[in-house]
Amino acid sequence: MGLKYDCVVEDTITGLSIQCRGWKSMYFNPERKGFLGVAPTTLLQSLVQHKRWSEGNLQIFLSRHCPLIFGYRKVPLKLQLSYSIYNLRAAYYLAMLYYVAVPYLCLLGGISLFPEIWSLWVLPFAYVIIDKNAYSLGEFLWLDGTIQGWWNDQRIRMFRRTTSYFFGFLDTILRILGFAETTFAVTAKVCDEDVSRRYEQEIMEFGSPSPMFTILATLAMLNLFSFAFCVKRVVVDIQIKTLESLARQIILCGLLVLINLPVYQGLFFRKDKGAMPTSVTYKSVSLALLACSIVLY
Repeated sequence: MGLKYDCVVEDTITGLSIQCRGWKSMYFNPERKGFLGVAPTTLLQSLVQHKRWSEGNLQIFLSRHCPLIFGYRKVPLKLQLSYSIYNLRAAYYLAMLYYVAVPYLCLLGGISLFPEIWSLWVLPFAYVIIDKNAYSLGEFLWLDGTIQGWWNDQRIRMFRRTTSYFFGFLDTILRILGFAETTFAVTAKVCDEDVSRRYEQEIMEFGSPSPMFTILATLAMLNLFSFAFCVKRVVVDIQIKTLESLARQIILCGLLVLINLPVYQGLFFRKDKGAMPTSVTYKSVSLALLACSIVLY
C-alpha cells in the first residue's frame, strides 16, 4: 500500500508500477496549486538533488523494474520509452562531457571536427542546432518564460549533465559492482540570510569546495583557454585558414564561455562568501593548463 520503497526515486517507480496495474494518468494543472514545496536555493543543493534523481532513475532502468521489461505488454511502448528517457538521464553525461571538452581540445591542436564554414555539408549541423534551440526557446516562451530564463535553463542543464549525472552514473556502477551502497542524500532547504539575499539577487552560490565545482571550473577554464588561444591565432597571427576550418568550433567555444560567465565571476571577481573557494580555483586552473599543455606539446 502507498509508495514503493527501496529506491531513492520512489515517485517514479510507484508511478510505473500502478500504471502497469491498469491505472490511467492525466494532466491536471488547476489555477490553485494543489501542492507547494520548497526548492533548493543554491547551486550545490540543486546538483546534489539531481545527482540523487539521476542515480535512482538509472537504478530503476538496470533493475527488474526496467520499463522495457516490467512494462512489456502492460503499458504502451510510447510510455515505456517515456520512462526510459528519464531513467537514462545519468548516461547523458557521456555526450555532454564529450561536447564540452573534446571539440575544444581539438581546437587547440588545430583539428577540425566539422565541415568548413563555406561547405554545404555545414548545413545539416546548422539546421539541427538552430531547430533544436528555436524549438526549446519557443516552448519556454509559450509556458510564460523569458529569454533570460531560457538562457539560464541551458546553463543549469549543462552544469547538471557534467556533474550530477556523472556522479549519479558513477555511483550506480560502483553499487552494481559491490563497491558502494545506495544512500539517500537529503537536500538541504534551509539557508542563512546572506545566501537568501544572493538568491533573491539571482547571484549563483558556490562557496563549498565540492568535487562538482572542481569539474565545472576545470571545464570552464578549458573553454576559456581554448577560445583565447584561437582568437590569438586569428587576430594576432592572422591565420584566416584557421578561421575557415575551425569556425564552428570557435563559435561553440565562445557560446560555452558565455554560459560559464557566472563560474568565471565566482573564480576571479567575487569576494563574498558565495565565491568559488580558492582551492577549487587552483585545482581547476592547474588541471586546465595541464590538459592544454598535453595537447599543444
